[in-house]
Amino acid sequence: MEVLGILVFYLGLITSLGIGIIYFRDLGDVSQMVLKVKRANMVRFIRNEGRFVAAGLSGAAVMTIAHFALGGGPFWLWLIASVLCAVLYGFPAVWVHVGLRNQKNSAKYYSIADAQEWVSPSSPVVVIENNGVARAHPDAQIMRPHLAGNDEGLAGENVVMTYCAMANLGIGYTPEVEGQPLDLKVLAQHGNNLILRDNTTGEPIQQIYGFRERDVDPSADGPVCPARPGLRMKSWPTFRMTFRGFQKAYPSGTVFINKPPSNPLLALFDMVLEMVFSSEIAKQHRIAKPVMDNMTRHDDRLHNKTYVWGVDINGDAACWTDDFVVENGNLVNATVGGQDLVIAWDPKFESLGVWINGTGSPIDEIDFFGNTAKGQLKRASMLKPGMFWHVWAEYYPHTDINRIGKNETAEAAA
Repeated sequence: MEVLGILVFYLGLITSLGIGIIYFRDLGDVSQMVLKVKRANMVRFIRNEGRFVAAGLSGAAVMTIAHFALGGGPFWLWLIASVLCAVLYGFPAVWVHVGLRNQKNSAKYYSIADAQEWVSPSSPVVVIENNGVARAHPDAQIMRPHLAGNDEGLAGENVVMTYCAMANLGIGYTPEVEGQPLDLKVLAQHGNNLILRDNTTGEPIQQIYGFRERDVDPSADGPVCPARPGLRMKSWPTFRMTFRGFQKAYPSGTVFINKPPSNPLLALFDMVLEMVFSSEIAKQHRIAKPVMDNMTRHDDRLHNKTYVWGVDINGDAACWTDDFVVENGNLVNATVGGQDLVIAWDPKFESLGVWINGTGSPIDEIDFFGNTAKGQLKRASMLKPGMFWHVWAEYYPHTDINRIGKNETAEAAA
């Protein structure tokens, strides 16, 4: 019986600690500050989190029963293993499921007057607009929940703002695929970009791509794309501006504010987490090297932390920097994937926008709302606004920079 107890004890110990280490490594997030976590391993754990955790905790229970009921293993080893299990399983669970709890159905939006207590005039905000109804999401407010939306929708449309602080990227999506709703949850980041999970299917979703891992076209040569266009979540025109610019453009607009919860313990927990997030994200904006360097490529055509506005159309990718557009008279005409675009900086509203140009000829002048002498243009829904260059280049390595006209880049023009 004693020999059986020892065997069962060590079997439970190895199982519980082995899975716990993998859980902490793949979904602990902070582990990526010191470890190179493989994306394939992370995807596997995201898909099977419940099964893995159940197996690991069962191993811990078996270890405990074997020690106390069968006399297996020394007490000091059981105690150390139990403490390690509490950390290895507890930290990722609390970090992901409590610290990163999202607000995809419960976000509160406030008037500009109320938001002024929380947001300074020059603060950057990520904006989505539908039929004149506009919502602003200050980076500092949406940084931790990562998802913001509510049952009211955006002028009747089901739209959720997704946000990745590591990429400095906000994208508005309709969380549906071919008419079926997705239950989005924040799980991790890799390649300095947010990975969500559709809890309905258990499938990971890379924020920048907007479709489930299982829907990737395996025959695609080059850029990653879905097997069918309808498998990608519908993206909404998303753009950046300052809060004071938002006030001028949309005086009746509303602003997302992540106010502290009423529960004092949860509020204290959030405050500590907010301090950690703010410190690391501030560093991400300051230093050239990514805070979590889990990148697979390096492209030195631009400084890592240059902000770029990028589009990917029909497998063709291009991005622009705000200073380039300003130096070219605040307006650039370009063609990407056969689609004519207008890229323009508006100094009054402090915003860089990209519009679909269906007029058949170049545009000489355009205002913030897309008005031109040839009619009103629509914003490009596929735009990734103001994200870090090193992240854009990670996912679109074939990209042009500062394209002019059909296929000429600023470098070639020079």
